[in-house]
Amino acid sequence: MTLPSNDSTVPVSEFLLICFPNFQTSFPPGHGDQHPHPPITIHLEASLHLPLYYLPSLLSLLDIVLCLTVIPKVLAIFWFDLRSIGFPACFLQMFIMNSFLPMESCTFMVKDYDHYVAICHPLQYLSIITNQFVAKASVFIVVQNALLLSPVPILSAQLHYCRKNVIENCICANLSVSRLSCDNFTLNRLYQFVAGWTFLGSDFILIFLSYTFILRAVLRFKVEGVAVKALSTCGSHFILILFFSTCWLKKVPMDILILFNVLHPFSPPALNPIICGFQTKEGL
Repeated sequence: MTLPSNDSTVPVSEFLLICFPNFQTSFPPGHGDQHPHPPITIHLEASLHLPLYYLPSLLSLLDIVLCLTVIPKVLAIFWFDLRSIGFPACFLQMFIMNSFLPMESCTFMVKDYDHYVAICHPLQYLSIITNQFVAKASVFIVVQNALLLSPVPILSAQLHYCRKNVIENCICANLSVSRLSCDNFTLNRLYQFVAGWTFLGSDFILIFLSYTFILRAVLRFKVEGVAVKALSTCGSHFILILFFSTCWLKKVPMDILILFNVLHPFSPPALNPIICGFQTKEGL
């Protein structure tokens, strides 16, 4: 396929994803394999119709959407060298990546509030963490992030692309796409930076506060091993939230940013079932 020259002013009709130009290789089958077993199992098993299991089900659904959005295209690039992607597909992928990752972060915040109530206010747990509470929290998570982060792909789609069409990334990341435009994309970059750090930063602060209260409460217990279990649970969540925040890093090598962009949709499906299963086992 012939690429438009740098001096061309003819609008481009599609983008090309080049991923890692110096490290192109094949991925073995099965990477990113994400089965919808948790939400289906929870839906079919009446004994699992409890708030404790609804939030892991929501995480699984978000993981499935992220995987189906990113992984097929990444595999097509590495396996079949199919690098082209149309404008609608590119900006749809950008919307899902920018909104669904913060949705996962926000879901972890709600899960940690659930842990906080269970440990610090056990007598009020059943009256606070109800099915209605989980339903409202789920709607809030989806609507807030979908509405407030939708301007990112909208602003990118309104830019004029007339020169380069080669995206130095495996996915349609906002800044990787916007820098190809002939227009000034300062507003786009500023909005993503402010919105991203506002949402992830607020989640990070609230999760940190909940961990502080949880650890303060468990340290008062005289039961052996309680503090260790709480630290292991909080630490696993904290590390995952820190990993989510890497999508907003700027002053790092481009190859590292591309690697993080690829790992973001891969890692939650692998780590969330382990963390949630470990927590459920500890709570039994």
